[in-house]
Amino acid sequence: MIRNYNEFISELLKAGFSGSVGGKGDGVFGLFRYGWGAEEETDIHWHTGNPDNDPWEWRIRVLTERNDMAYSKLFFRKAGYITKEFYPYFLAARRNGREFEDEYSDGNISNFAKRIYDTVTENNRLSVDEIKQIARLSREDKSKFDNALTELQMKMYLTMCDIYYKTSKEGKEYGFSSTVFCTTETFWGEDIFGKAAKISVNEAVDKITERILYLNSSAQKNKIIKFIKG
Repeated sequence: MIRNYNEFISELLKAGFSGSVGGKGDGVFGLFRYGWGAEEETDIHWHTGNPDNDPWEWRIRVLTERNDMAYSKLFFRKAGYITKEFYPYFLAARRNGREFEDEYSDGNISNFAKRIYDTVTENNRLSVDEIKQIARLSREDKSKFDNALTELQMKMYLTMCDIYYKTSKEGKEYGFSSTVFCTTETFWGEDIFGKAAKISVNEAVDKITERILYLNSSAQKNKIIKFIKG
């Protein structure tokens, strides 16, 4: 029973990955089995701003305080976590050693997604607001932008890496936060990709499947494959 941030981190490191906190992992695996009613069973309280027992704050703490796990839209087009131990296996399963330009040339990446990807890579790290501004996106582009950003996260080319707040003239943060994105290469460095290059797709699928079935023996095969390959 997860009651606070430290317990969540401990369980996540043991599991290796998890569907979005607060969800049921879409029938595969999520650390919270009771969904949004989890606070009825534990000391968890959503959207209170408490960094210790508000899971909404945990995703930010993972990105800003740690270097051994990633949080992004990774499973079923929803947010989730993958630890450094398992990230090379997911990379191998989803990218199979291929570079972005190879995937784009083969028609596996949309033109709009390439526009977003190029904007981020040319500027290293950008918030959502900055991406829209630099790429000169309009309000009419919102749906295409959201889909492209999700596509790039699911294919593990971009990942969330921080949050950004606007600041007043007095230097005080205000308003809602904006997610910051960077490439997965920037986020992890070469070591993770070197490990992924030595793992075949079949080996990766087998490794992750074995862990999923250990965590949830009733997970269905078709959902497991979709969870792994995106």
